[in-house]
Amino acid sequence: MKLNSRKKIIALFIAIIGMLGNINAQQKATSEKVLTQKEQAIVKIAALTAQGNLQKLKTALNKGLEAGLTVNEIKEATVHLYAYCGFPRSIRGLQTFMEVLKERKAKGISDNEGRVASPISQNEKKYERGKRILGELLQAPQPDTLKGYSAFAPVIDTFLKEQLFADIFERDVLTYRERELVTISVLSTIGGVEPMLQSHMKICLNLGVTEAQLQDFVAIIGKTIGKENAVTAKEVLNKITNRK
Repeated sequence: MKLNSRKKIIALFIAIIGMLGNINAQQKATSEKVLTQKEQAIVKIAALTAQGNLQKLKTALNKGLEAGLTVNEIKEATVHLYAYCGFPRSIRGLQTFMEVLKERKAKGISDNEGRVASPISQNEKKYERGKRILGELLQAPQPDTLKGYSAFAPVIDTFLKEQLFADIFERDVLTYRERELVTISVLSTIGGVEPMLQSHMKICLNLGVTEAQLQDFVAIIGKTIGKENAVTAKEVLNKITNRK
C-alpha cells in the first residue's frame, strides 16, 4: 500500500509539473504576441502627445499610471519624444501630465515617483558614446565617414549622436526597447517619415520586440490615432518582414 501511495504521489507531482510547464509555455506564447500593459500605455501616451490631443492624453496618462508606469517613466517618455516631434508637443504633454498628477493628488491618490536616471560616465566623448549606442541599436558599427544628409549638414549628425543617442538614450529610466516604442509611436503619428519609421521598427526587432507585438502596436495606433496612420505603419512593417 505504501509503495502504491508513493507511486501515486510521484505521478501526481509529475502531472502538476507538466501542467505548470504547459501554462508557462502558453503565457510565454501570449506575451510574445502582444505588448505588455505598460508598453501599450507608453505607445498611447507617446502617440497622443505627438498628436497634441490633450484631452485623450489625460485619459491615457491616468491609465498608464494605473498600469504600473511610474511618474518618472512617463516624464522620461514625454521628454524623449521632443527629439522626434519637437519641444512644443513635449512641453504640452508635460503640462498635461502635471494637471493629471494634481487632480489625482486632490483625490488622495499617491503615485509612485519611480527611479531617477543614474549618473553618466564622462570618460568617453559624447559624440563617440552616441555613435556607439546607435551602432548597438542598429547592430552594425557606424562608419567614420559621413554620407547622405549627415555629409550634407554635418551639424545634424553631431546633434543626432550627442543629444539623442548620448544625452537621451543613455538615461536609464527607460530601456532602449521602451524608448524605441516611444519613437515609432511618434513617427507613426506625425506621418510622412516612413523611412525613419522603417529604420526604428527594425531596431525594435533587434531589441526583441516580436513581429506579432509590432502588429499589436499597429492595432493600438489605429484605435488611438486613426486608421490611416495604422495602414501606413502596417505597410512599413510588412515591408521589413517581407509580407504583402
